Amino acid sequence: MPTPFHFAFHVTDLDVARDFYGRVLGCAEGRSTPTWVDFDFFGHQISLHLGEPFRVAATGRVGEVDVPMPHFGVVLDLADWQALAERLKGETMSFILEPQVRFQGEAGEQWTMFFHDPSGNPIEVKGFPDLERVFEH
Repeated sequence: MPTPFHFAFHVTDLDVARDFYGRVLGCAEGRSTPTWVDFDFFGHQISLHLGEPFRVAATGRVGEVDVPMPHFGVVLDLADWQALAERLKGETMSFILEPQVRFQGEAGEQWTMFFHDPSGNPIEVKGFPDLERVFEH
């Protein structure tokens, strides 16, 4: 990974967010105060601050599917993506977009899933069998 990104956003409850990002997604917790907490989000730093979450609408068109905008996420190796998808299914995750392959047989073929965190922030997780092909077109 060249350099990790940092992304800060709002959540409505830090304890619920800690459970979701820590236990459900498996992210290690970092520094915190009473009003924010950092997590290692698959090698990237996210900072969850108490406040009003994103205003979200299904306005992004990808292929034949409308996806929530804005959203954030991560690209994983396919084996790690599959393990996370199975873990989330075991958590009875309510998916916005069920785990599936997209652009099959085309440049950019990827596995994807969309879900909300407990504050309603939409997250996309993509999986690629070869991370060198993420930007292929």
